[in-house]
Amino acid sequence: FNGLQNAGAVGALDLSASYPTTAFAQTLCAGLVDMSQHEGPYLIHCIEGKDRTGFVCALLEALCGATYDEIVADYMITYDNYYGITKESAPDKYNAIVDLNEGKASKPEWIAGIMAALSIIMKEALALVHRKLVNVIAKLADFAGNYKDLPTLAFTHFQPAQPTTVGKRATLWMNEFVMDQEDLEYVSGSLKLLGSKGTTGTQASFLELFDGDTEKVDRLDPLIAEKMGFESCYPVSGQTYSRKVDTRVVNVLAGIAASAHKMSNDIRLLQHLKEVEEPFEKSQIGSSAMAYKRNPMRSERIASLARFVIADALNPAITSAAQWFERTLDDSANKRLSVAEAFLAVDGILDLCLNVTDGMKVYPKVIYKHLMAELPFMATENIMMDAVKAGGDRQELHEKIRTLSMEAGRTVKEEGLDNNLLALIAEDPMFRLSREELEKSMDPRRYVGYAPVQVEKYLDGVIRPLLEKNKDELGVSAQISV
Repeated sequence: FNGLQNAGAVGALDLSASYPTTAFAQTLCAGLVDMSQHEGPYLIHCIEGKDRTGFVCALLEALCGATYDEIVADYMITYDNYYGITKESAPDKYNAIVDLNEGKASKPEWIAGIMAALSIIMKEALALVHRKLVNVIAKLADFAGNYKDLPTLAFTHFQPAQPTTVGKRATLWMNEFVMDQEDLEYVSGSLKLLGSKGTTGTQASFLELFDGDTEKVDRLDPLIAEKMGFESCYPVSGQTYSRKVDTRVVNVLAGIAASAHKMSNDIRLLQHLKEVEEPFEKSQIGSSAMAYKRNPMRSERIASLARFVIADALNPAITSAAQWFERTLDDSANKRLSVAEAFLAVDGILDLCLNVTDGMKVYPKVIYKHLMAELPFMATENIMMDAVKAGGDRQELHEKIRTLSMEAGRTVKEEGLDNNLLALIAEDPMFRLSREELEKSMDPRRYVGYAPVQVEKYLDGVIRPLLEKNKDELGVSAQISV
């Protein structure tokens, strides 16, 4: 071959494996025309893919008037040279290959190899995602532990509500990632191989290959699973494993994306309030137009990528739903994009989460200022109880405190002044409470309920055992350029 090539006697053809296509036919015909214009003998050589070599040779022989048996015999020389398979040395394999290439069956050994590779790749990719996910949980655990006692305004409908703590809010983010981690472990642990089931999943070609020996057919899938490091193969299938498998995997990734999106949204809103801030580098430019700004660019990127993954989860679901009978090929191109890009996007999301949670800055004085501006409203129940103890009537006090709260609200919103509810209550003789007595009700720690203990119980009961179980995966960090 090298000698012919050096002599300029080689016509190189770029042939794909898609035999029925017009492009394949046109390329091959052009090559044959070119070859016919030169004296023989001819050497047909394929750099990669013995089947294309065999196809071209079989076609040439047919054009030269060879019989079917002659073409088959010559074609099988390829397998003799490559695998040592002859009609005499391995008749079962020889006959099976002839059957396969006559179109009586697909090539199940190819399908098994491809489907095993896809399952293995997804399982290994899930392991990489799991590692980063566990490290995000670990960093949030440190954050929650450090700030479990720091009171802050809670929000419902993004309106001030009964206080919580900064650490307790972090456990809400963390708990969603824990649910994702549980889903990931379940789906990864339940992944199986397709095995070798043939063109429509009936294992007919293997039953023929093993001369009807069902025991050998039954042993085949377990041997493949063991070889590939899986516990088992799917018990039934069409030509491919069910595309429901891809749906389950990408749904796990979409769940992680949703959790990250929720956390990043909260951080973006808190950064607007100047209570919490994502990492900001010394040379980072917060805004190209307004130099003073510190935009939450990492959290915004998390949200952007997360929306992509959440929407992408529709692709495998629709593909699974649209499959016809034992298999159609409209799954292939979609799968190669949707599954791979979901993994890539989630990998980027988790890198961003690692960076943000590792360097998140908290501003306690701003938090305290915001909390104290709203706390008088939230303390009204306690104040009313103190006034009842001092001899007041609860129904009358309730109506009075409602009226004074509305008045204080108007002062804040219409006049832009500070909350003066405590002053209004102290001036009203119905309450029989001095300003000093009322100020005693203004300790924020009185209003966070069981939050600090909830954090510690959650860390002890859920997070620390999880991190201990996965201690070998800890220690991952991520550097992000913005």
